[in-house]
Formats: sequence, structure tokens, C-alpha cells
Amino acid sequence: MPKINASTVAEHRAQQREALIGAAIDLLVHEGAAAVTPAAVGARAGLARSSVYQYFDSSAALLATVTEEAFRRSDEALARALAGADGPLERVEAFFLESLRLGAEGAHRPAAALMSAGLPPACQERLMAVRELGAPEPALTADLIAGMLHTALAAVEGGAPLDTVTERTLDLVRRCLAPQDGAAGPA
Repeated sequence: MPKINASTVAEHRAQQREALIGAAIDLLVHEGAAAVTPAAVGARAGLARSSVYQYFDSSAALLATVTEEAFRRSDEALARALAGADGPLERVEAFFLESLRLGAEGAHRPAAALMSAGLPPACQERLMAVRELGAPEPALTADLIAGMLHTALAAVEGGAPLDTVTERTLDLVRRCLAPQDGAAGPA
């Protein structure tokens, strides 16, 4: 009988599942989606391939779970950050602050490995607060702001200081979203 390293079988199974998800994320981020197989995930987690099938029936199920977990965790963190934001600009700022914090932790890596072309639609939808700000061409503006977030995340991942990247990015976002009243803004 396998050794259980928890106070209950349910707790042990939850720990095993988390270990498998962590191993799948590590493989996905470092070796790509094709590397996420039950055998490779089991080996990375220190479990037999047959044990992996108790939790996931295929590579596709592993990838789906990794994607769901990555987005669920990020969505929960973003929802908490956005809950205290009062207006559209504050929501955009809260979204950027939390996204960059998550990026500094590497939370975006699984999604980036699966979707290398741009941000997921859910992220782009969150940025549509630009409609409420009266930004010209809101869809284009949101896409351009999403590009700034993507570049800021890459800078943090490349070693740039999180505080510096956050401050500079938010300054640029605020300028992009500033009301277009005909007044000349800062140069």
C-alpha cells in the first residue's frame, strides 16, 4: 500500500494532485506543451505514470487543468485587486498592478506557454474599461495597452525591477487613457 503523507486520504489525494499540476506547469513552461505527458509529469512529481492516470486521463486533461488552474488563480487575485477599484482608471491601474505582481511571481508563464500570441481574451475584456473612459477607438486602445502589459511582463521576467516597470508602465497607461480635451499633455 502506498505511503500517505497527510492526515486523511482526501488530503493526500489533494496534495498528490497539486504536485502533478506543479510538475505539469514546470514541464509546460520549460519544455513546451508537447512535453506534458502522463509519464513525464509523473516522473517530475516523483510518481509512477499509472498514478497520474488516477487524477488525469490524458495529456490533454493535464493541459486543460493547468490552464484552468492558472487562470483561476490569476482571476481570483485580479478579482480581489479590482474589488477595491472605484472607477475605470482605477480598475485599469489595479489590473496592471496585480498583473505585474503576478508576472513577477511567474503566474503568467503557463498561459504564455500555451498562448504565445497576445493576451487571453479574458484579459483583453478586462481592459475594455477604456470604453468608459471615452478613449478613442477603445478596442484598439485596449489592444495597445495589452501590448504594454505584455512588454512589462517580459521586462520583469528579464530581471527589470518590478517597482520601476510598474511605475513606468502605469505612467504610460495613464497618458494613453487621459481625457482627450484638446489640452497638450506632458511631453
